Amino acid sequence: MAKSIMQDDRRCYFCGAVINLERHHVMAGVANRKLSEKFGLWVWLCQRCHTGTDGAQYDREKNHLLKMDAQIRFEGLHGHEMWMDVFRKNYLF
Repeated sequence: MAKSIMQDDRRCYFCGAVINLERHHVMAGVANRKLSEKFGLWVWLCQRCHTGTDGAQYDREKNHLLKMDAQIRFEGLHGHEMWMDVFRKNYLF
């Protein structure tokens, strides 16, 4: 698995907690999870921010914010055209 391009430290992406951390693949689904691993599109989330009632797994707004950040960081390294070739959806609009 590639190093995350979205985080430099091991803290919850949303609340900054340092315990009970879980790896969250930003792009969901079996095929996209593998692409998240390949391109480093994952973050650390505490259990509450990951799978809690308002966690990224269930909260559409948090999920969308993660996808927007992933796209921005990916495009900074690889460009918009490659993002669209790989993920086929623009989350910035």
